[in-house]
Amino acid sequence: MKKIMLLLICLCLGQSALAQEKPKRKKVAVVLSGGGAKGMAHIGVLKVLERAGIPVDIITGTSMGSIIGGLYACGRDAAYLDSIVRAQDWGYVLSDHEDLSHQSLSEREKRNTYFLTTSLNLEKKTVDSDGGFIIGKNIYTLFNALTAPYNDSIDFNKLPIPFACVATNIVDNSEYDFHSGVLSTAMRASMSIPGAFSPVRMGDKVLVDGGLRNNFPADIAREMGADYIIGVTVQGKAKTADELASTSAILSQIVDVNCKNKYEENLAITDIPIRVNTSGYGSASFNNVAIDTLIRRGEEAAMEHWDDIVKLREKLGIAAPSSARHGLKPRMMVIRQPLLSSTKYKIGELVFENMTPSDEHFIRSKFKLNEGDSIDANRADLATTSMRLDLFYKSANFMITNNAVNEPNGEKSAKVVFVAGPKKTNEVYLGIRFDREEMVALQANVAFPLRTKLPTELDFTLRLGKRIMGRVDFEFHPTSVIRPTISYVYRHNDINLYEYGDRSYNITYNQHSVRAYPVNFNVRNFNVSLGAEWNYYNFQNLLVDRKPEHQVEQPDNLHLFSYHGVINYNSENEWYFPRKGAKFNAKYSYYTDNFVTLKDHSGISEVSAMWRMSFPVGSFFTFQPMLYGRLLMGSAPPFIISNSIGGEWFGHYVEQQVPFAGIGYMEQAWDKLVAMQLKGQFNLTQNNIILLRFAAGQNADKFSQLLDHSTMLGTSVSYYYNTPFGPLGATLGYCNITEKMSFNVNLGFVF
Repeated sequence: MKKIMLLLICLCLGQSALAQEKPKRKKVAVVLSGGGAKGMAHIGVLKVLERAGIPVDIITGTSMGSIIGGLYACGRDAAYLDSIVRAQDWGYVLSDHEDLSHQSLSEREKRNTYFLTTSLNLEKKTVDSDGGFIIGKNIYTLFNALTAPYNDSIDFNKLPIPFACVATNIVDNSEYDFHSGVLSTAMRASMSIPGAFSPVRMGDKVLVDGGLRNNFPADIAREMGADYIIGVTVQGKAKTADELASTSAILSQIVDVNCKNKYEENLAITDIPIRVNTSGYGSASFNNVAIDTLIRRGEEAAMEHWDDIVKLREKLGIAAPSSARHGLKPRMMVIRQPLLSSTKYKIGELVFENMTPSDEHFIRSKFKLNEGDSIDANRADLATTSMRLDLFYKSANFMITNNAVNEPNGEKSAKVVFVAGPKKTNEVYLGIRFDREEMVALQANVAFPLRTKLPTELDFTLRLGKRIMGRVDFEFHPTSVIRPTISYVYRHNDINLYEYGDRSYNITYNQHSVRAYPVNFNVRNFNVSLGAEWNYYNFQNLLVDRKPEHQVEQPDNLHLFSYHGVINYNSENEWYFPRKGAKFNAKYSYYTDNFVTLKDHSGISEVSAMWRMSFPVGSFFTFQPMLYGRLLMGSAPPFIISNSIGGEWFGHYVEQQVPFAGIGYMEQAWDKLVAMQLKGQFNLTQNNIILLRFAAGQNADKFSQLLDHSTMLGTSVSYYYNTPFGPLGATLGYCNITEKMSFNVNLGFVF
């Protein structure tokens, strides 16, 4: 009897436990399509799902959908994604431009001289790992920072939200689904638009944009166990024959048609399909206005399905969140806090892959990186930039993982890995510009890193136009801050000189220069160089006007030996239109014709300096005062080094040229010249800029006469549009010296 009673009690307890066990909630997946910048609309949809209290158990995506989805899977909520995409400089992110804020001034100048940078592989039987116009190093760096601490190879099912994304293997035109690996690499592969971005190579696979095979991967979400699917597509309607009237429209149609693989089938298995109206915007619409509009349209499209979303929540047996009841957006619970780029980690293990011991030592010493030191993503990015610029690696990446060995005291340390790609064989730069004086000019530069133990670079530069220039530079990198340089420069100059607004002289000459700067010290914004030069001037033609006082004979050929000390400092945030920072240049030169004297007299001394500061006033205006001057001391300086004034830039046509508002061309000036300029810069938009300049100056043959001459006064107004090809704009000015209006046009970077 006791045994029967015990059995009945056990059965009752078991039935009670079964009755209390709740059925498992069905899983919800969110599927995000590709579409370039149009995919920003996904963020708006996610905001609405959070507001409705819909749980996201699985997320899949392609291309931009893989980026938004991958970050969301790491625990980022929609509000954070909104702030991230608005904060980016997408022009920089979607390029291979280097972050030059911590690099040498010469590197910064080079990157602001040429609009096109690329590599040409001159070696036979080598694989070019690029295969795209953009390598994508900046977007990969951004992905690494935003997906931390999930930087190592992991199972994507172990993310806070299980995730998968799609790429296309163009070796056999097959679909490749990422369910594991390095998350940032998977996202980078999924958005590699063929021809625009370099593919991602994994073994025998060459991976590009997943939209070519599966642009709306609802089938993958179903395979991962999704019971309900909410899908977001940003593709527009197919264009009619009448609408296919432009190149961009035709290309857009080709992309959309080729991204239809599996689309209808996947749409059919989607429970709540959300189609976002993206008309008026394209895959490259990464400007602030477009991003704001696309996110808003994503919210609007999701709100049109609000009733369906609420019904789904009720099917899941989930109560409405307080935010939904009271109209407030709820906060999302983050399972694992992602690493921000400013988070510092103690280095427990430091690994350099594919680097020589000398290159490893260079990076360790330059950035003071050793086990036990601290590091963050920003500092690691600077190190990879140096690997590309100083050590000539074609690509360089880093990974910081926080699951390394624990310290004896229980403190966690990180594993930091720097991965170098192949060495560059060369790098090609191209610049083109137009101005009213010179018309069209073209300049090309080819940099050849030499495979020597000591990092050495050989540069060739060729300039074509009214002024022709050929240059060869040898630059050595014995340490992280010292770069001794030897150069040969040939110039063919055709120069017009003006006097009181009238053209007085035209001089044509060849110049040969050999320059040696054994001291060339570079630390971020600061450069000091000491060296010597030999210059030979071969004068060919001298044309003068009809004024009797200008009738002079053609000068004799001249050679000069000179010694130079130069200090440069530049902390300005932009090269052409800075809004903050300071710039200071100072130079002392001593010119001779026999290393000691000049024409049996003491040599000519030159002292020149420029200092300017930028003060932002509000969001759109910058006030920029500048003081500058050039003083020549000694008897009868050679005509070829005498002062000239005019234009908007220092050393534009000749090295000794100094700018002056209101003077469009090069005016002759006396040996002693001092000036000041006040400039107001109005940033109407990010790229539309108006400049107002006012300048005043004194010049004389002697110091004692500086105040005897009337003050030079000039003013100008300029409009510029800042483009990736350089500043495009025009300047209208007036100066009391010329008593004439001046008008100049500048299209392109200045060189």
